[in-house]
Amino acid sequence: MRTAEAILDNHLSAFARGDLEGILSDYAPDAIFFTPSGLLEGVAQIRPLFQKLIEEFAKPGARFELAHRSTTRDHAYIIWSAETADNVYEFVTDTISVKGGRIAMQSFAATIRPKS
Repeated sequence: MRTAEAILDNHLSAFARGDLEGILSDYAPDAIFFTPSGLLEGVAQIRPLFQKLIEEFAKPGARFELAHRSTTRDHAYIIWSAETADNVYEFVTDTISVKGGRIAMQSFAATIRPKS
């Protein structure tokens, strides 16, 4: 069974490649995802969030910096920042909780400043 560390490794790697299916493979079918815009329930609701992020980060000049990473058996936490053609991500945190080798819960909080 995959640990939170292995899942986080895959998650970050798949995002860097723009691999939507690779990202979504980390989630349990009934995963919940807390965002500043509201709760997403299940992979079908999580998919559009990552589609949008992959499109945004695929534009020229995007950068991503991982500032902190912590993992235990069933939990992972990261702090990151980024800049894309559209936004500046000044302070972002993701917390994941793993059950049965997949992400059962994730929370995402961010300070995002639009460039336009």
